[in-house]
Amino acid sequence: MSFLARLKSFDAYPKTLDDFRVRTFSGAVVSIVSTVFILWLFFSEVAMYLTTEVQPELFVDTTRGERLRINMDIIFHKLPCAYLSLDAMDISGEHQLDISHNILKKRLSPDGVPLITAPPIKDDVNKKKLADGKQADAPYCGSCYGAEERPNQCCNTCEEVRDAYLKKGWGLSIEGIEQCQREGFAESLMEQQGEGCQVYGFLLVNKVAGNFHFAPGKSFQQHHMHVHDLQPFKGAGEFNLSHTIIRLSFGNEFPGIINPLDNVQKLETSGSGMFQYFIKIVPTIYENIDGDLIATNQFSVTEHYRSLSGSQEQGHNHGLPGLFFMYDLSPIMVKFTEKQRTLAHFLTGVCAIVGGVFTVAGIIDSFIYHSMRSIKKKIELGKAS
Repeated sequence: MSFLARLKSFDAYPKTLDDFRVRTFSGAVVSIVSTVFILWLFFSEVAMYLTTEVQPELFVDTTRGERLRINMDIIFHKLPCAYLSLDAMDISGEHQLDISHNILKKRLSPDGVPLITAPPIKDDVNKKKLADGKQADAPYCGSCYGAEERPNQCCNTCEEVRDAYLKKGWGLSIEGIEQCQREGFAESLMEQQGEGCQVYGFLLVNKVAGNFHFAPGKSFQQHHMHVHDLQPFKGAGEFNLSHTIIRLSFGNEFPGIINPLDNVQKLETSGSGMFQYFIKIVPTIYENIDGDLIATNQFSVTEHYRSLSGSQEQGHNHGLPGLFFMYDLSPIMVKFTEKQRTLAHFLTGVCAIVGGVFTVAGIIDSFIYHSMRSIKKKIELGKAS
């Protein structure tokens, strides 16, 4: 027996002669359906192979000394820009009052349309102009109305007088304040009544638990308490904090990120209240297919609304009308890694598709063939009898 003859004994796929093969209509239908099914699964497998998969990992966040970037774009429908103040504070004791750096305010009409004649307000330029458009002369030294911190201190603008009073922890009524009257401060507030305001930009805070909030009036610290001065707005009625959060995120964007507060709208139909959002931030790292890292954050949120209307008459404690965001950080970090599927994985999937479909199709064809033969024999026996 030759070597080639012995080798034939290992053939796992023995062939039959064509004369002994039977082709049936049912077999043709099963073959066509299985071929179409194989092609569909094959192209699906190719599409999966050409796309990347994202694998998540969890581990303890050991980063230190980083700053947290908070991106925001919020519309206040019934609160003018002149009323709004943005403050941030955290458990480390850092306070940022009346934040203006990297924050812009855009005045909106009562219908929510940007006022073309009013360009975005960048509050870090606090040099107030006089009503006639001229800057205060250098030799001029205005009074601080008893709020001086040192002898011969000058308060040349309404803003400087207000800041001096806030440092003392005093409220300020702008009536009788020469600088405010000269600059038309009261007229400016009256002009903006009924308007809305869009606040957008970003702020940087320590990467620890804290909060930031929007509220009417300039803020100051008094006896270790955070206070807002609402004296300039007396007579303005209740503050309506209806708002739409167009965008709120922590850190940079990455593919597939979901910010749960985007496009959230809350309306106040009557009175004033406190809108509170309690946010849990999860530090996140996203590594793309090229190995580039994006350090960012995801977050979840719960919300609460507290009405302040009538609280004084009922003897309840007062609260500050505003929009409050209280955030805390998770000790667990999430890492998403983009990975390309291997060629071996692709070939394995293709082989499994082809082999599996043909095997199942063969079983189905064999079942149909033998069933039809059995039925045919019973029919023939019935005729013979």
